[in-house]
Amino acid sequence: MKGLCRFLNTCFVAGLLASCSSAKFLGEGEYLLNKVELECEEKNIDEDLLTGYVKQKANSRWFSWLKVPLGIYSMSGKSESTWLNRTLRKIGEAPVVYEPMKKNRSCEELESALQNMGYWGARVVAEEKYKRHKVSLKYRLYPGKEYRVDSVRMDIADTLIARRLQEVQKASLLKPGMVLDINVLDDERERITNYLRDNGYYKFSKDYISYTADSIEGSKSVGLTMHLGMFQEAKDAVPTIHPVYTIDGVQVQAEGDDTSVDNSLQGEGRWLAYRGVDVLYRNPRILHPSVYAENNFLHKGNPYRDSDLKRTYNSMGRLNALKYTNIRFEESSDSNKLKALMSVAPAQVQNISFELDGTNTAGDLGFAVSSTYQHKNFFKRSVTFMLKGRFAYEFVNGLQGYDKSNYTDWGVEASLNFPRFMLPFFASTFKNKRASSEVGVQYNVQDRPEFTRRALSGSLRFRWTSEQRYQYRVDFPEVNYVYMPSISSTFRDEYLNSSVSNSILKYNYEDLFIVRAGYSVSYTSANMSEAVDEQKRSNYSWRFNMEVAGNICRYIISPLFFKNDRSPNGQYALWNIAYAQYVKGDFDYVRNLVLDKRNSIALHFGLGVAYPYGNSTILPFEKRYFSGGANSVRGWSVRSLGPGSFSGGDGRIDFINQTGDVKLDMNVELRTLLLGKMVYGAFFIDAGNIWTLREYDEQPGGAFRMDSFWKEIAMSYGIGLRFDLGFILARLDIGMKAMNPVYPIEDKNHFPILNPQWKRDRAWHVAVGYPF
Repeated sequence: MKGLCRFLNTCFVAGLLASCSSAKFLGEGEYLLNKVELECEEKNIDEDLLTGYVKQKANSRWFSWLKVPLGIYSMSGKSESTWLNRTLRKIGEAPVVYEPMKKNRSCEELESALQNMGYWGARVVAEEKYKRHKVSLKYRLYPGKEYRVDSVRMDIADTLIARRLQEVQKASLLKPGMVLDINVLDDERERITNYLRDNGYYKFSKDYISYTADSIEGSKSVGLTMHLGMFQEAKDAVPTIHPVYTIDGVQVQAEGDDTSVDNSLQGEGRWLAYRGVDVLYRNPRILHPSVYAENNFLHKGNPYRDSDLKRTYNSMGRLNALKYTNIRFEESSDSNKLKALMSVAPAQVQNISFELDGTNTAGDLGFAVSSTYQHKNFFKRSVTFMLKGRFAYEFVNGLQGYDKSNYTDWGVEASLNFPRFMLPFFASTFKNKRASSEVGVQYNVQDRPEFTRRALSGSLRFRWTSEQRYQYRVDFPEVNYVYMPSISSTFRDEYLNSSVSNSILKYNYEDLFIVRAGYSVSYTSANMSEAVDEQKRSNYSWRFNMEVAGNICRYIISPLFFKNDRSPNGQYALWNIAYAQYVKGDFDYVRNLVLDKRNSIALHFGLGVAYPYGNSTILPFEKRYFSGGANSVRGWSVRSLGPGSFSGGDGRIDFINQTGDVKLDMNVELRTLLLGKMVYGAFFIDAGNIWTLREYDEQPGGAFRMDSFWKEIAMSYGIGLRFDLGFILARLDIGMKAMNPVYPIEDKNHFPILNPQWKRDRAWHVAVGYPF
């Protein structure tokens, strides 16, 4: 606790230094810009949307409170010759010296922005408030009453375009009664342009669209006219109707870095026609011609469409076998036809990598080595083949009565990833979506002093996206087989068959089949094609996942092929091996609220429920929930919280028992940019726990009860640092317990926040990536 307090005190002192020592960097007649505010008398206007028009902003604040970066800069001396001064200035932030000229420009920009929003009589007044060497600035916005559109008229000389736009008039953004917002008018230009370019008008641009607005005297109403001019190839050309273009074919140059396609190259290669695509081949061949045909949406005879061009670029860009794709169009000299000329360049398709890691599991030291081979153009169809092998070794200490004193873990994994949907009956449905299919197998061997374990799994997985915001995934089927060839007699006697044993522990050391099907969907409000801009805006995302296991075995395979055979423990079985049967669902919601360019608030809600039924009374260990850790309630270490008010035990059984069937997570995190563009800080509050759906003797207090679960919600708080290195984000969090459900709510120990103890209540977490 002392370390945390010391850090907070340092920040507070730095904040104070910002207000008392920055004056030494000011010249005569200069003032420090202390605060900038916007105040608008019209409540319907979002002031946050206008802050970007302010040309000069005050020094940044940590957590919107203390000017710590300015304080760090202010600790330096005036001389730049010393190393300490240069370092403090580099990591800190120089004082913002008030510039009246920028104040005037800000007023002009704000007035212009308000006028674009329909407030044509808007005024902005800047008020300065001086105090010693500082000045606070407040922009008062007087927008007045907005101008509204009384009537909308279309002036379109091209009759064919006029008829086309009449068909989609209902989608128009221009409506009588609307505010005369310049941004909406420009959006309508974009809408019309996109529509026409998606219907053959290859040479159309929004520059052909303009507006005139006639105001009605003595009122705030205007008559709006949209003008759409005739086509002109050049300024001195005679205006004509806008030409409509059709696709006359697609040619692909499949080798080299040449960005042009030319029929004169026929002598240097061989042209091959395949499903409407002409491919020029040289040796060696990059891709089978079917790959170009499957990923091309510019079909001969179709009108030119921007959306088809974009889909072709996106689809070709997903092919790992290609480094780049370039498409240009060649216009026919005697007709309105376009030939698409596509040039592609091959990527490096084969690579191999090695990794060597040191391991430390509860004090047992060891190492792990792995190697991965990838071929990104298997079968000449841009199929990615991956083969991975891993071997790990640990020296196990403190075990008595076992024949071995080490732990080995090795495995092999192979997969094929296809850049399309592989099911034949559904392939055409997913042709227009970004879809992929993956088939994989894994085999793992664990040899410990206590037991040996083998795991074999195979899966078929499908992924696709829709509207760039929805992502879907289906796992069907996924088969896992866990085999325990041997268990040490010492481990069996001391744990599995002893008085401290329990059903949950035993279940996880039995042979088991898991045959499951899974479905997940996620959504993000951020436009991924504008990811850089979206980071500056508030957004949200959610994810839903559901999986079902055992039903195919229980109702199809077992009665048809195994006559409902039973395992030695009475469960339905395949080859005398029981299979798991359960249903599991998870939901996560994340909301990111951007306060300004340096500060944001992240909110997270997560709920998961899993229910074993039929052939199972206990969930497989891999499917059970745990709480605590870097991505959960951070006042507890990983797998050390819950279920319910259960306090856990000693040794191995804690790891098994502190799991559950229900999980609740609620988090709020204030994030701020601390130093430069790489170091971020966070203050967080977490709440949540896990519970079981059934009563288990070995987990007293762990069952979920509707009338009392709220008393068993754990809470924690803490601070953290994030180091954004571009390619990876490293995170360090310190969590402190605030409410501990192990103790009854009447017990003072239930609220460690009132009497914090550093050693008892803190938990350190090192992780990669944001917690949510």
